[in-house]
Amino acid sequence: MRVDKFLKVSRLIKRRAVAKEASDSDKITVNGKIAKPSTILKIGDQLEINYFKKKLVVIVRALTTSTKKEDADAMYDVVEVIDN
Repeated sequence: MRVDKFLKVSRLIKRRAVAKEASDSDKITVNGKIAKPSTILKIGDQLEINYFKKKLVVIVRALTTSTKKEDADAMYDVVEVIDN
């Protein structure tokens, strides 16, 4: 699954266009490498989001193409949240 789609479906970022913009401006890394919107994620990948005034590190646990709001947080495990 593409990074921008994962961020939207998992509700880490509300809109896919915003997720794409964040990826284009080098604010998303996958396993320590800068990710573009089309970067393909796999289960177990570490995703780091430097967005607004927070840094969020998560591990990908599921890749579902759509999910309910209540089930979205099952797609990832939060490793670390840092306020800048």
